[in-house]
Amino acid sequence: MPTVSLVDSAAPLAGDAVVLATVSTDSGVAPAAGSRQLERALGKEFAQALPRALAAVGASGTADEVVKIPTLGLSPAPLIVATGLGKGGNGSPGALDPESVRRAVGAALRALGSARRVAILIADRDDPALTEAICDGALLGVYRFTAYKPQARPSSVRRIDIAVNDPTSSVLKAALRRSRIVTEAVNNVRDLVNTPPNALTPTAFADYAADRGEAAGLAVEVLDERALTRGGFGGILAVGAGAASPPRLVRLSYRPGRAGAGPLVALVGKGVTFDTGGLNLKTAMMAQMKSDMAGAAAVVEAVIAAARLRLPLAVTATVPMAENALSATSYHPSDILTMRNGRRVEIDNTDAEGRLILADAISRAVEDEPGYLIDVATLTGAQMVALGNHTSAVMGSEKFRDQVVAAGSAAGESLWPMPLPVELADVLDSPVADLVNAPKDRWGSMLVAGLFLRAFVPAGLDWAHLDIAGPAFASAASGYTPRGGTGAAVRTILATLTAIAQR
Repeated sequence: MPTVSLVDSAAPLAGDAVVLATVSTDSGVAPAAGSRQLERALGKEFAQALPRALAAVGASGTADEVVKIPTLGLSPAPLIVATGLGKGGNGSPGALDPESVRRAVGAALRALGSARRVAILIADRDDPALTEAICDGALLGVYRFTAYKPQARPSSVRRIDIAVNDPTSSVLKAALRRSRIVTEAVNNVRDLVNTPPNALTPTAFADYAADRGEAAGLAVEVLDERALTRGGFGGILAVGAGAASPPRLVRLSYRPGRAGAGPLVALVGKGVTFDTGGLNLKTAMMAQMKSDMAGAAAVVEAVIAAARLRLPLAVTATVPMAENALSATSYHPSDILTMRNGRRVEIDNTDAEGRLILADAISRAVEDEPGYLIDVATLTGAQMVALGNHTSAVMGSEKFRDQVVAAGSAAGESLWPMPLPVELADVLDSPVADLVNAPKDRWGSMLVAGLFLRAFVPAGLDWAHLDIAGPAFASAASGYTPRGGTGAAVRTILATLTAIAQR
């Protein structure tokens, strides 16, 4: 990861490239930073020529637009990269939205070629939220996954300078520190999602989580198949029964330095390292099913980041990991499973496996009597039908659900609150067991999956379920998001934990 520093915007900006933000106004494209600031950073001659240069290359200032302008020796930096923020409010460059800044900086960093040192000049005022957004966009934008493609070069950027009025500010330095921790967690999730399933088996994933957790000073517990059998985790065992690599359950626990610091927050994430659908074999999108562990990756990295951020609250991640494979030992439609909490579930469809391992993990997590529960999963294709590939669905207890949506939205992720209608619960009735895992009626299937999970959540517990099926994996790059794993939900979880800690 590149080093990130704060530099004085009153001094000329050095480096291989300078990133500037542009906005679309009623009178045309304009730089977001003030003219005086541009003159000090770029040199008066080039700063005065910049509007004409932007017009000459057809810049419009629209979101995700990136144009490159050589300075031809008129500025200390050889290249200006102008990245669009779009048009906000009355089109004035004065008001900057952190997520727009994050996207614009990410798009610029993705577009850079051989630059090693980059300076970023965005705002003419010091704002910790904007400084954090700039750092976020830069560190997320330089991400590349090259582990299996030697000829693909990682980003050449080694140093990033963010121009501010007061580079000695402790508040701005704290914003940089938080950004580095959060973006490292997001990029680690991207790596995990992008890793092929023959490398990231349940046992390999468990080893990764245990190693990372121990390095962060967390308490680590790993349950193998024998321990899962003794513990009565019928859902996890059934889903993993057909795979060569056996299932695991990993628990990572962070406790702050001082006792009694806030309530316990339980995190649960779906860790299906590959999903064939089992005997109900998938007929579409199977290659993308390496991303079916994105929820587990998000909660693993979130609890580690919470420890690094020293949040004053206890957090435990309970992470089930299994491969839903097709073999002679796969579980069957019509099987009846006994879950961790003793409830029995009839299997109608083996491709509704995520809710089974989540139910077992939730049952274990609530035994710790947490004050809050957040589960994250690439759970249903219906989420993509309802909300597309960029917006996650959030269900659960309504007040806490809305708090999670608000925290995640403020952190720059797109979420939408969804109901859990009581009238849909009847479709989960089974004539031979307590519940059926997937009713034949397809209508409202995203909500029905949430209702299935709710059956394992104690009444009165503040609970939020995030369905990230679409947002976890991108088919095309945009803003700070690359093609492939996105790291969805990490920022939402950490923003929610921060909000809980501040109460």
